[in-house]
Formats: sequence, structure tokens, C-alpha cells
Amino acid sequence: MLLKLWARSVASTSAGDAGMSTAEYAVGTVAACGFAGLLLKLLTSDQVRSMLSGVISRAFTVVF
Repeated sequence: MLLKLWARSVASTSAGDAGMSTAEYAVGTVAACGFAGLLLKLLTSDQVRSMLSGVISRAFTVVF
């Protein structure tokens, strides 16, 4: 009896959400693309590029 009630409640709640996953994927994709564009702009700036090259050059000159 409890299993039937649970199955009915799951079926009734998921039936009303048809199509929501597509919209959520679209919003997530747009947000990820925006974040990637911002990260690309940040990492290709002159200040960050010089800072990263300094960190890498110091990492190669460390004596163990």
C-alpha cells in the first residue's frame, strides 16, 4: 500500500515537470559559457599573464 502511494506521488509530481529539464540545461549552458568567457578574458589579460609566467618560472628554478 505504501509503495503504491509513493509511486503515485512520484508519477504525479514528475508529470507536471515535463520540459523543465531542457530549460534548466539551457540556463546552465548559458551560465557556463558566460563564466568561460569571463575566465578567458581574465586569463589573457597582461597582468594575469605576467603573474602566471612569474609563478611558472619560479617553479622551474626551485632547488630540491
